[in-house]
Amino acid sequence: MRAYVTLLLLLAAIWGASYMFIEIALRDLEPTTLMAARLVIAVAFIGALMLVRGTLGRLRRAGRRAFALGVINSALPFTLIAWGQKHIDSGVAAIANATMPLFVAILAIWLANSERATGVRVVGIGLGLAGVAVLTGAQPAVDRWAVIGTLAVVAASVSYALAGLLLQRETDRLDPITLSMATTVGASIVLLPFGIAQAPSELPGWEAAAAVAALGVAGTGLGILMFMRLLSDYGSFRAGLVTYLLPVTALLYGTLLLEEQITAWMVVGLVLILAGVALGSGVLRPARAPEAVEPART
Repeated sequence: MRAYVTLLLLLAAIWGASYMFIEIALRDLEPTTLMAARLVIAVAFIGALMLVRGTLGRLRRAGRRAFALGVINSALPFTLIAWGQKHIDSGVAAIANATMPLFVAILAIWLANSERATGVRVVGIGLGLAGVAVLTGAQPAVDRWAVIGTLAVVAASVSYALAGLLLQRETDRLDPITLSMATTVGASIVLLPFGIAQAPSELPGWEAAAAVAALGVAGTGLGILMFMRLLSDYGSFRAGLVTYLLPVTALLYGTLLLEEQITAWMVVGLVLILAGVALGSGVLRPARAPEAVEPART
């Protein structure tokens, strides 16, 4: 359990900072270019690690499915979050992304065959969606694009949830680093043409370049390796709990380093979302009344 908590907290610190780095890089780059560069750097980082360990040849048995899952695990949600952050603050994006375990619980009903929509979970789903609604209207400057940007990040959460459930099936045959490399390569292949098409005519500034490098090495390279380890050792549900912590770390980074504003209604939205996730995913269950003991028959 100590290893799980340590890994979870470290991943929350890294991924919470990713929203800040995205905010900085978007000053000079379009979302597709930013995320394509992020993925290419991550491929180089993970590939070098596999080369040093002599395991690069394992990619041959990864299969098309693992590569294809990179689209919904990285290419699509990365782009949706970056596009959303063009219209909303990094802290708001992190709060909206905290709905991911909620969608894991919803999708698991059909994909995992191990969950059912009980009354408590329905209440949780309702609370979570209400939190999204409050969050959407709780931003300092709310307009149509802020609403659409928030919903884009929520859509990214759905993509992450689906990817987590499907990737868990791949962990039975692939080790975390091989699975990470396969999905990252697949995402890069899909996103790179769009990134090149929207690349700026001039090189980005040093701050944007440093932010992209941090996203590629830490946010994607190290982050996805750690997440795949959580996924492999503890399952998609417990791995997904990292999103509980991301709003806290992202809000801290955004407030202290980007001077973003936190409103009381944003906090209300966060509380509703986390309460909904706790109930909807089964983390929080109401206590059962003790069953009556039938008298012994003689």
